[in-house]
Amino acid sequence: QVMLVESGGGLVQTGGSLKLSCAASGHRFRDYSVAWFRQSPGKAREFVAWISWTSPDTKYAESVKGRFTIARNNAENTASLQMSSLKPEDTAVYFCAAYSTGRYDSGQDYHYWGQGTEVTVSS
Repeated sequence: QVMLVESGGGLVQTGGSLKLSCAASGHRFRDYSVAWFRQSPGKAREFVAWISWTSPDTKYAESVKGRFTIARNNAENTASLQMSSLKPEDTAVYFCAAYSTGRYDSGQDYHYWGQGTEVTVSS
């Protein structure tokens, strides 16, 4: 069993930066790939970024490529999402997920989820 807790969300202006963190409990975290998803009001959840259990293999949604960076620290049982050049369309609740038994970009294939942290980008 792995529990995930996100933090670091908040209000930021367009062009600003935020770093989200995902703290995991459970000794198996280091064995799992980790992903970030986001969901805006009235929209479906969408994939943002993914990192393998043996980083640095990473993948990003086209909408965030070059602006967001996913990382993990297995020694500390954490993952992070550094977000730069933020846009109003990045406004969403961001979720950390771990342990996919299917596609890396399919939310339904992940077994563990955090409660989410809200990011608001003002124009």
